[in-house]
Amino acid sequence: MKKAFKQFITIVGFTLMFTLAMSIISTDEASAYNWTRTLSEGSSGSDVLELQIRVAGWVADSPTRTYLATDGQFGPATKAAVIRFQRAYGLAPDGIVGPATQAKLNELERSNGTKHFNYSEFYSKDGSGFSGGRVSSTTVKENVRRMMYKLEAVRVKIGNKPITINSGFRSVSHNNSIPGSSSNSQHTYGIASDIKSSGVSLTTLRSAARSSGFSGVYNGSTYTHIDSRIEYPYGAQYWYWP
Repeated sequence: MKKAFKQFITIVGFTLMFTLAMSIISTDEASAYNWTRTLSEGSSGSDVLELQIRVAGWVADSPTRTYLATDGQFGPATKAAVIRFQRAYGLAPDGIVGPATQAKLNELERSNGTKHFNYSEFYSKDGSGFSGGRVSSTTVKENVRRMMYKLEAVRVKIGNKPITINSGFRSVSHNNSIPGSSSNSQHTYGIASDIKSSGVSLTTLRSAARSSGFSGVYNGSTYTHIDSRIEYPYGAQYWYWP
């Protein structure tokens, strides 16, 4: 009787472990983007747009006032960004997005954000999540997703050092409670963050951000502010690099 009971417990245990493992695998598979073709210069479509979102942080080799347009058109700028991405991740730098590059792009993807950044890190500090901003919570989440891929590039450029999000999205009410904050802060749209990295100077962090497609970049006393203001019609479409 005792032997039968032990066997039963063992079977139940293995079943639970197997179910959990399959659940994790299924979640990972479900969160991976479904690339259905090889992409190269001249391609166009929604998959090219998704590619551009993921390599937007590789728009330049050094600080420069440029960003990668997410227009679904695979042109020279997209190819150049892909090549930089491939070099950074040890792939053949041919500018062609085949299985190997697609797999590496998907390695950075997570259902709760990207490999090194979680949506919750960007929630408004007043407990409202992504709600209460100047655009819908769905729009904020998508804006944050795009920002996270740029930050993945910044992370690589500073030596794969962890980046801390001091302030991400802010609800309008939370933003208004912060002394000196602009009434139309880019934080209220989910396109801005204040970041820092232990052991990395703000000057280095700022330089990396300026080569990663961010159009609003400046250092505070203990953080680097980054935003993508020029890409969005939110009232601040100008380069801000003091």
